[in-house]
Amino acid sequence: MADPRLYLDHAATTPLLPAARDAMAEALERWANPSSPHAEGRAARAALEDARARIARALDIEGTILFTSGATEAIEIALRRAKAGRRLISAVEHDAVRRAVPDAGYLPVSADGIVQPWPVEAGSLMAIQAVNNETGVIQPLGDLGAAIREAGGLLLADCAQSAGKLPLPEADFISLSAHKLGGPPGIGALVVRDLASLFPSGGQEQGYRGGTENLPAIAGFAAALEAGASWLERARILRARLDAAIRDGGGIIVADGAERLPTIASYRMPGVAATSQLIRFDLAGIAVSAGSACSSGSLKPSHVLAAMGWEEDSAREVIRVSFGRDTGEGDIDRFVVEWRAMAASARARAA
Repeated sequence: MADPRLYLDHAATTPLLPAARDAMAEALERWANPSSPHAEGRAARAALEDARARIARALDIEGTILFTSGATEAIEIALRRAKAGRRLISAVEHDAVRRAVPDAGYLPVSADGIVQPWPVEAGSLMAIQAVNNETGVIQPLGDLGAAIREAGGLLLADCAQSAGKLPLPEADFISLSAHKLGGPPGIGALVVRDLASLFPSGGQEQGYRGGTENLPAIAGFAAALEAGASWLERARILRARLDAAIRDGGGIIVADGAERLPTIASYRMPGVAATSQLIRFDLAGIAVSAGSACSSGSLKPSHVLAAMGWEEDSAREVIRVSFGRDTGEGDIDRFVVEWRAMAASARARAA
């Protein structure tokens, strides 16, 4: 019998946790609109606010949680409606950030993808990922945020990849996504330190986001966060095992010298295009990706790697591997066997 498929694309989305599925099923019994004044609506509202409080406790949030359809909408709300001047984003931000403010200025990064010092403009809004979705690089948001606050700027921290795995940074706005941590797709949140820094739009969520709240998804979000991430140390060991195997096989680790989230890594296989790698891995029953899921269908090279100084031909040979809570040692070994066979074939062709 063929081996079961191996999923190593958890940074794109990770499977729904059983606890989240159960919470959603229970919440579906409270089908009334949380904004309705009758008893059914009040019961739904109580469940909604309970989930909001549980999310705040799980993430140690100080500020207001505004539920959205995901991190992309949260990012758009902050970038388009913050009471701030010029928008500046790091050169390695997610495509959702780049689309939200196409006229934004760019903050340069080092060869390892770390945002470099820059003169902060008073009243400006800076968007910086806590963890890069392609490379796993962790930004020093403590130091960066302090510099931004001291200069009178505002910070939007995209924590879609880091929430539930790393402590949230101190920031004026934080974007969250449930489906990256075992919750359902289609739900996320914008955490706002001070609502006075954001223009309201009317509707629900205290007048800052219109539309009936998705109570079942919000309940699943809370339950997924409460499951915790005690498996991260195991992921760290697994990633170290994979890194070592890639190095031994002649591969190149993207941002090898930077601190990286243990669940995400990108690797270059010299001489083999990422598109060819994805096809061969998929035929072998292994799911990986080439950069962000939001842009991996594009033939364009990664803007993240370009900002880090990678040549286009080399960048086109990079794939992303990302772990979940059920990824095991055998999964890493299975991937490595396929990776080494593919790399050996490329070397033989080049000889």
